[in-house]
Amino acid sequence: MWNTFWAWYERHYALSVGISLGLFLLQILHLVWLSGAVVWFKLFGAPLFAFGDTFNLMVAVVDYTEIPALIGISLIYINELRGGFKFESAFYLFLLNTQWLHLFWITDEVVVETLTAHTHSLVVFPAALAWVAILIDYAEVPVMFDTIRKFFRTSK
Repeated sequence: MWNTFWAWYERHYALSVGISLGLFLLQILHLVWLSGAVVWFKLFGAPLFAFGDTFNLMVAVVDYTEIPALIGISLIYINELRGGFKFESAFYLFLLNTQWLHLFWITDEVVVETLTAHTHSLVVFPAALAWVAILIDYAEVPVMFDTIRKFFRTSK
């Protein structure tokens, strides 16, 4: 059964990379929001830009598109590792899948606060843990660049 799946996957590799990359690049919106509204606020006391609840909810919805993107991009690296161990592929797969650690915590908090108009967190996390979650979010950037490179290689 796995051989059948991987044979199908390799036949449709370019399409899979393209769709996964498209979903993955939507995360740029999330990273811009994270940088300007959250990180900037934490560092300087005021957000670089502020959007309303509708935009924040949209960012949260976009963040959930990361789920199929994580699965699709993971398949790219798993497929590469099937051919033999490559440190780079294993490292990017690790960086990519650290996203699961933060995905539901950050996104759910934004959704709940937006929809219920709460002004405080439902769960109190130490500040250091929040910064770890933010750094995890930025760990997807090198994977984005590598996936873009893979996409252009398949487009030749």
